Amino acid sequence: MTDTDKDRVVIFDTTLRDGEQSPGATMTHAEKLEIAGLLDEMGVDIIEAGFPIASDGDFNAVSEIAKNSQNSVICGLARANFKDIDRCWEAVQHAKRPRIHTFIGTSPLHRAIPNLTQDEMADKIHDTVSHARNLCDNVQWSPMDATRTEWDYLARVVEIAIKAGATTINIPDTVGYTAPVESADLIRRLIEEVPGADEVVFATHCHNDLGMATANALAAVAGGARQIECTINGLGERAGNTALEEVVMAMKVRSDIMPFYTEIDATKLMHISRRVATVSGFNVQFNKAIVGKNAFAHESGIHQDGMLKNAETFEIMRPEDVGLTETNIVMGKHSGRAALRSKLSDLGIELADNQLNDVFVRFKELADRKKEVFDDDLIALVTAGENAEEDRLILKSLRVVCGTSGQAEAEMVMTIDGVEKTAAEQGDGPVDATFKAVRELHPNTAHLSLYQVHAVTEGTDAQATVSVRLEEDGNIATGQSADTDTVVASAKAYINALNRLLVRRDKVGQDQREISYKDVS
Repeated sequence: MTDTDKDRVVIFDTTLRDGEQSPGATMTHAEKLEIAGLLDEMGVDIIEAGFPIASDGDFNAVSEIAKNSQNSVICGLARANFKDIDRCWEAVQHAKRPRIHTFIGTSPLHRAIPNLTQDEMADKIHDTVSHARNLCDNVQWSPMDATRTEWDYLARVVEIAIKAGATTINIPDTVGYTAPVESADLIRRLIEEVPGADEVVFATHCHNDLGMATANALAAVAGGARQIECTINGLGERAGNTALEEVVMAMKVRSDIMPFYTEIDATKLMHISRRVATVSGFNVQFNKAIVGKNAFAHESGIHQDGMLKNAETFEIMRPEDVGLTETNIVMGKHSGRAALRSKLSDLGIELADNQLNDVFVRFKELADRKKEVFDDDLIALVTAGENAEEDRLILKSLRVVCGTSGQAEAEMVMTIDGVEKTAAEQGDGPVDATFKAVRELHPNTAHLSLYQVHAVTEGTDAQATVSVRLEEDGNIATGQSADTDTVVASAKAYINALNRLLVRRDKVGQDQREISYKDVS
């Protein structure tokens, strides 16, 4: 290995596996393939595409991603048993470069779940890693909850996994418990003290429960880890995972104290961040590092004055470094199809001719209602119409009348499986009345667990983006839509979430996540 190789950090993205485990973040098959393609194009070294044994849907997605991958290693997750590992191999074997990732919980708390002694678990680790290696020459092994595992036992099982054929040893901070100094020290000790450690790659997988996931991952790299497991936007269980965009840009900007590099094309970060936010239904907080809406915004007079004189006074990165266009050219009702295509291309959005035609029609409709159509309006416009051809429930028209007493009446026309139906309902405000009309037309027991509204751009004619999260019979679905009319956006988002629930209902037995893999790392 050259000195340059030693400085390279491999990026392992688990947005499609750990990220998708976020309640409500489940993606459709087409969305998974799209995100995998974007990750591949961006230069992600390893894509953990899913948990093949969890469901037929997961298996098919991993298998399809493996077949379509161009550059990335495609990895699947498997518990420490032959059935899981075999199923994983079935899915990833189609990839140009497949990987099996198998794990078992090694801390005292996790050993108690299968009720295994230390010796019994050690034997299981040897047998399952050996089995995986007999199938695939690229095997990753993880001791789940490693940071709360006794040092002597952790060192012992890491050595066993290496001898059994693991090529990557991942050290997960499964519950986000550790601190940076501990993260660095743990990796360093393992590399220095475990026989054979110099023959494998050590990886770090951090959760953000205490807000230290990025710091812990970078500390692990300083300690000798050369693979970071992360997700786009930090998506993941509970408080999420290490954010890919944060570690990539931290090493890029602060190479003076972190002399490491990745093969990630950082100019694609903003686009993929927006896409993951849209398909998962998890909006990026405005002050999120690197990809948040305010990450490059300056309101303070002192800051604005400094920026006008020299951008470096208050910006350590250029917006274009992460794919954020400096210009915000306004589109209007006189803009043509070619201008729209060019503008969308500048925003990192490439559409086929039929897709462009559909977006162009909706762009013209929006331009008639808005004097100026900004970048964020266009992004919301593109994402709002996705997967409409697959929807069983489609809003045709909505009329809402509000009274001074707070009562409102909603008259709705909706197409359900091709049949047009009409309902009128009263409610405590326009949104309540609208949602009641939807339930009248499509009776359901889904519980509304999230209703969120934010303006896409400024002004009274701004588009509102509405996110709705529904829970029904253990299934969670998130819907999102944008419109200059907040009530219309609310109706579309609610119906979008119901359509996603219907997809899951049609796949009962496939998408049920009842396998005990919560907090898997």
